[in-house]
Amino acid sequence: MRIGVIGTGRIGTIHANTLSRHREVGSLILTDTEPARAQELAHRLGETAAPGVDEIFRWGVDAVVITTATSAHAELIGRAARSGLPVFCEKPIALDLPGTLHALAEVEAAGIILQMGFQRRFDTGYAGAREAVRSGRLGRLHTVRALTSDQSPPSAAWLPLSGGLYRDTLIHDFDALRWVTGREVVDVYAAGSDAGPAMFRQAGDVDTGAALLTLDDGTLATATATRLNGAGYDVRMELAGELDQIVVGLDDRTPIASTEPTGPPAADKPWTGFLERFGPAYEAELCAFVEVVRGGRANPCDGREALQALRVAEACELSRRERRPVRLAEIPGGTLPGTV
Repeated sequence: MRIGVIGTGRIGTIHANTLSRHREVGSLILTDTEPARAQELAHRLGETAAPGVDEIFRWGVDAVVITTATSAHAELIGRAARSGLPVFCEKPIALDLPGTLHALAEVEAAGIILQMGFQRRFDTGYAGAREAVRSGRLGRLHTVRALTSDQSPPSAAWLPLSGGLYRDTLIHDFDALRWVTGREVVDVYAAGSDAGPAMFRQAGDVDTGAALLTLDDGTLATATATRLNGAGYDVRMELAGELDQIVVGLDDRTPIASTEPTGPPAADKPWTGFLERFGPAYEAELCAFVEVVRGGRANPCDGREALQALRVAEACELSRRERRPVRLAEIPGGTLPGTV
């Protein structure tokens, strides 16, 4: 199998390393908007660098992995669809619903595979939580608390391109919420704060956000995020039911300290970022993609799943902006149901 990797930044480098080691992958063609970066990675891995995207498609590949800037995702997905190629793409499909829906229409028309990069679906902790909920271990689920806290803020130049805190960061929590519980979000109420560095206000973004979400069975969920969690990178999900309560992301590297005399000590080596925290999950999702392309398993996260997570993020952004509850029915795209 020959795979084209478009984008060789941080996550593209990780994916290229995973694929280069995979026994079912014969070779890679790498390209990047900074050709020297692709050439250096190709040399290090013993793979081939291409001058640009055109060569990826012209030289012939069996599948494409897209890890470019988000602004290029939809166009590249469409190009792969028109070429009849299976695609793995980092989230999101696009930064807006029209772009997402257009790309999905091309995927559906071509009948190709599109697997989206929501790596938490491949994390041991989240998979365990899904099993606990689905098995009935928790009884009736009544409360879910999800959070994502970055240790350090991104660069000021990147913020306007990110899509904002809800679309860029909390979209992972929204996807995990649907995947773990098997339920859909029916309404949201969201708020955000831009009281931190001025670059967030200048970008029209917030550095901290919170949302209250109601699921279709009445379960209440909260999702919070911040770009300014100095203690470390913190990603957790707590699920409480009538019979039991569990937590994802609580271990000896969780950056939180107890004030109780008998509480656990603070982490000696707290998580610093998502690449470190979810390293095994990133590898597992690419291995799953190879298996999907080979016909060995069903697609674990198709484009419709990404659409539903984006719709929740869009509802939260609308709620924050207009300071009101928003029903998901107000957000376009609901006629393409996900498959949680």
